[in-house]
Amino acid sequence: MKFKIASESENETKVVVKAGGFSMIIDEPENLGGTGQGANPVEYVLAALSGCLNVVGHIVAKEMNIKVGKISFEIEGELNPAKFVGKSDEERAGYKNINVKVIPETDADPEILKKWLIEMERRCPVSDNLQNETPVSIHL
Repeated sequence: MKFKIASESENETKVVVKAGGFSMIIDEPENLGGTGQGANPVEYVLAALSGCLNVVGHIVAKEMNIKVGKISFEIEGELNPAKFVGKSDEERAGYKNINVKVIPETDADPEILKKWLIEMERRCPVSDNLQNETPVSIHL
């Protein structure tokens, strides 16, 4: 199965993405030189993780016969912008760590929820891409 997007910049910080019949605006906040018209790229990474965990979490819950209503996520990542802005090559440009708090609406036993969480993380493609090296080829 392949997924594909197309995007085009509108200015130095803003890009409009076409994905699956939808449009998304990616921009930087005003304090980083953007127009603040959309989430920034690294926020979209966190958003993609929450979306993927949500889908997989509901699939796994059904398979495990766990009744789960809404699942809330609180996700934060920490990165050092020094490489991004060209001031240092000492650290990676990406997130140093990402912390995910999963808050399911359920009355399931905590031990069962631990198994559910492990399986959800194991099967989430976005989590897999963040935790493992994925070859990326960038060319003209």
